[in-house]
Amino acid sequence: MKLKMAPNSGFAILLRSPWWVSFAIAAAIVLACGALLPAHIAPFAAVGAVPIAVVGCIAAWRQWRAPGAARVQAALQAAGAMPWREFADSLERAWRAEGQQVQRTDGRSSDLRITKDGKTVLVAARRWKAASHGVEPLRELQAAVQREGARAGVYVALSGTVSENARGFARDNGLVLLEGDALAALLLKAGAKDA
Repeated sequence: MKLKMAPNSGFAILLRSPWWVSFAIAAAIVLACGALLPAHIAPFAAVGAVPIAVVGCIAAWRQWRAPGAARVQAALQAAGAMPWREFADSLERAWRAEGQQVQRTDGRSSDLRITKDGKTVLVAARRWKAASHGVEPLRELQAAVQREGARAGVYVALSGTVSENARGFARDNGLVLLEGDALAALLLKAGAKDA
């Protein structure tokens, strides 16, 4: 059984926050323990700050490895200039670099099928350049996910806006919207593999 952290738990929020926030909280706990508790108990209570400091280390490592804003913007602009075949090839290379098997599909409801450890995810990416993204393509993807018994669906959106209705539909049906920084990070993996 694989454990998954709740998305709004304290640790999950700290992992998404700047790394120094965790260290500031850990330091505050240590200082509070030293100021408020007897000297013989304070060091033992201050050990409670260790998990928060560890989360700070993980957040720092992730943020150090994350691409900078200029690289993210360049990757998104390059993707916007690509024709469909080249964009699909980049997505395939990136997911293969993560150790997943990738197949092209018929392109009606989904474009790619990703498989890893016997679990399948369908990807709808052909409308990645659309000026606006509504609910209808997400409905088609959800229907394909149910029809094929896939674990999840991923909808790729490069530019424009995903409507609030579409975001709500994706959230309610367990679909992932791959856009912005997350899409750029994925595409940068494909570029790094080529180099």
